[in-house]
Amino acid sequence: MVRSLKNPKKAKRKNKGSKKSESSSVPSAPAKVWQPGVDQLEEGEELQFDPSTYNYLRAFSIGWPCLSFDIVHDSLGLVRSEFPHTFYGVAGTQAEQASWNYLGIFKLSNISGKKRELVPVSTADNDVDMDSESSSDEDDDDEDDKSSQPVLHLHKVAHQGCVNRIRSMIQRPHICATWADTGHVQVWDISTLLNALAESVSDTTVGGNSIHRLSPIVKFGGHKDEGYAIDWSPIVPGRLVSGDCNSSIHLWEPSAETWNVDSCPFVGHAASVEDLQWSPTEADVFASCSVDGTIAIWDTRLGKSPALSVKAHNTDVNVISWNRLASCMIASGSDDGTFSIRDLRLIKGDSLVAHFEYHKQPITSIEWSPHEASTLAVASADNQLTIWDLSLEKDEEEEAEFKAKMKEQVNVAQDLPPQLLFVHQGQKDLKELHWHTQIPGMVTSTAADGFNILMPANIDTTLPSTDA
Repeated sequence: MVRSLKNPKKAKRKNKGSKKSESSSVPSAPAKVWQPGVDQLEEGEELQFDPSTYNYLRAFSIGWPCLSFDIVHDSLGLVRSEFPHTFYGVAGTQAEQASWNYLGIFKLSNISGKKRELVPVSTADNDVDMDSESSSDEDDDDEDDKSSQPVLHLHKVAHQGCVNRIRSMIQRPHICATWADTGHVQVWDISTLLNALAESVSDTTVGGNSIHRLSPIVKFGGHKDEGYAIDWSPIVPGRLVSGDCNSSIHLWEPSAETWNVDSCPFVGHAASVEDLQWSPTEADVFASCSVDGTIAIWDTRLGKSPALSVKAHNTDVNVISWNRLASCMIASGSDDGTFSIRDLRLIKGDSLVAHFEYHKQPITSIEWSPHEASTLAVASADNQLTIWDLSLEKDEEEEAEFKAKMKEQVNVAQDLPPQLLFVHQGQKDLKELHWHTQIPGMVTSTAADGFNILMPANIDTTLPSTDA
């Protein structure tokens, strides 16, 4: 974001591939890179985003705010780089009354490239005025063409209580698990609704305000408190772990038609289990993080105590992410706004690879890119979604050249980390983010005011050749 006066000239980015966003403004009042928690808006000032820094940016909502969502793996192609795009997702609501909650099973279709207006997406069952000033001259001609606009198709499934977290199974995407604030973990089969979405087209009304009454195929009430931590194994289809605010973790093993949940929990944390992640390479190994400030590594073959435990942060560890492209690396985000990267090969010694103190409020989500081993995205309660490339290093010559060019155009903050690749702002009460595993460079986030879907212009989505 940039800070500027009222009625500024439209920002134009000089170099699309630059790590830092460049902009132009009124010559007498250069723009300033905005840093939440550091800078303050003065009277008459407002924040504006630079639309040219996005290949795509849209906002959409499924009704009530969602604390958690997941992107559903589809059959449209393992890696898709050409517009238009379509993606499927599941989300759980945080409604004003418990009985009003639902699961939202949705499809966002006709995502056409280079659209950067941050306006609501139209839905198939609810007409929304999509007229908006285009971000570039080439967009003006088709701005009124409704066929070029993305469309949201939505089905709702009644859910008892608020949804603290929801995850879709990787191998069987029509199976999803939810953590409810009622203290129950439930598994759902949403195949019928996903199939209905797959058959829908952009001009067909789907969903509406009706709510389906499906029953979960499993409902587990063995946790002694509600929780947020849940994860499906990427190696063993149907294997699940769930952790609660009472510091317990339960293992779910799939059987022919249901799941057998071990009534004897894994115990080792001294406070609430906040997040869980299965190893991307070891079928019996998973990691957990806790309010007690630790990260623990568990091996289901070695009993119900942690195989390893490390003090990771000085405050609550809210979230973790296990790198699926570099399986020795695990990232963690803390309540004090810091996040860290650790090398699990050195977990008994000095395993800390990197530690960042950029964010000023709790880290609410962290996730490694599924396409670039050195890249991860971070969401924070300071309402910043940041993208980092750990392979970047400070280049004094490049920075001197950049500052010389931008001297009269923008005041660049002096203490931005060189690894900081992109900053997205504008959402309220930012909660969770996910990379799309099949669409390189696409990130979706959820907040109190709905979802944002974005594709930063400076994220390299060049993929290795598949030629034999």
